[in-house]
Amino acid sequence: MFNPTRAQVRDFFCRAWKKHRERSLLEGAEAAAVDVIIRHPEYHALLADPALAATQEYPPEGGQLNPFLHLSLHLAIAEQLSIDQPRGIRAAFQALAARLDPHAAEHRILECLGEALWRSQREHTAIDGVAYLECVQRAAKG
Repeated sequence: MFNPTRAQVRDFFCRAWKKHRERSLLEGAEAAAVDVIIRHPEYHALLADPALAATQEYPPEGGQLNPFLHLSLHLAIAEQLSIDQPRGIRAAFQALAARLDPHAAEHRILECLGEALWRSQREHTAIDGVAYLECVQRAAKG
């Protein structure tokens, strides 16, 4: 399993954004990352400044969302949708996207994924895939 460091994640997003801006060839997951970054213009200046990106802190008590976590969760969801894992997430996404725009639908799924990750960390257990999918399916039903 790939387990990048904080610095590697930040560097990955900054490099992908730089390559996009320079019209360089994107490799592997960079294309998916750039697709997500394009939909988040509020992060463009940060990603264009690797020195700032490397040092910026996002403590929970600061109330500011960590953009690298947010972008990473979007990538995780894109992967889940591409392989329909957990099975049924793609249908739930399609139902959500029929009511909302696709980006807003991803954000609803992101809320469920964030909750599943939080519970997993708090309880020191594996992510409960069943509860995660049920959350997404509830969101899809509106």
